[in-house]
Amino acid sequence: MHNLTFLLLGFSDIRELQILHFFVFLALYMTAIIGNLLIVAAIVLDHHLHTPMYFFLLNLAMLDVGTISVMVPKSMAISLLNSRSISYSGCVAQVFFYMFFVAADFAILTVMAHDRYVAICNPLQYETIMHKGACIQMTLIVLIASLLHAMLHTCSTFAITFCSNDVHQFFCEVPTLLKLSCSNIYLVEVGVIVLGCCLGLGCFMFIIITYMQLFATVRRIPSVHGQKKALSTCLPHLTVVSLFMGTALFAYAKPPTGASSDLDIAFAVIYTIIPPMLNPFIYSMRNKEIKTALWKLLDFGHSSKNR
Repeated sequence: MHNLTFLLLGFSDIRELQILHFFVFLALYMTAIIGNLLIVAAIVLDHHLHTPMYFFLLNLAMLDVGTISVMVPKSMAISLLNSRSISYSGCVAQVFFYMFFVAADFAILTVMAHDRYVAICNPLQYETIMHKGACIQMTLIVLIASLLHAMLHTCSTFAITFCSNDVHQFFCEVPTLLKLSCSNIYLVEVGVIVLGCCLGLGCFMFIIITYMQLFATVRRIPSVHGQKKALSTCLPHLTVVSLFMGTALFAYAKPPTGASSDLDIAFAVIYTIIPPMLNPFIYSMRNKEIKTALWKLLDFGHSSKNR
């Protein structure tokens, strides 16, 4: 099995469209990478942003860089080189790292909801609860849990025997790989997927309940200005969570089909590329502190060039 080479789905057999796909994906990829790295640089270099909320945002940006880097460069190489092949180890790596980054992404968003809850509902004890050590511990728990999640998915997926090497998707996606199984052992991975969905649903319910309590607290704030200020710190996070869950539901809530279609590829592009690309813009557009830090960063770079 280790000598098996998988064939990923190309976006087109026409050379001109392959080149077009390469440049479109290159533009999307560079937008996501530059946007997230600017967020990282702004938070690292501006000491005003060395707070728990921005520490978690820093982690989210780095995870988004990892998420979009798992499959997009390989897809661009397929179009540029006109070669659909990916090695067995390459496919394993795609599954492992994609599962790791996506799980860590959603777990960090869950932790960020808790951070906003403490900041608004229990502000006097915020620094005591969300101290530096607690933030690092929560991040380490997220990374370790996501690592175990990725290992479990990867091991159970590649324990199966594959009858075909033709992957009907532009990257090694677990549900697509399971369709290539020859034996009933794939049911183990189905069980792992169900477990992962239950954990994801649990995180989502935690976020919903947290925001219900948070909004109830905001409504008790006497001034309208105070209410708007409190909500302004939550709106970017809530938008990112909605985008994350919305694109996933958009992709997987559709009726299953036996064969791959252009619509399946379009759905995959939406849930794998759009969230990491839009997250930096959502946070920078709705957050004055991030805007200020970015302007300082860009102005510093411009000033350095003029010296």
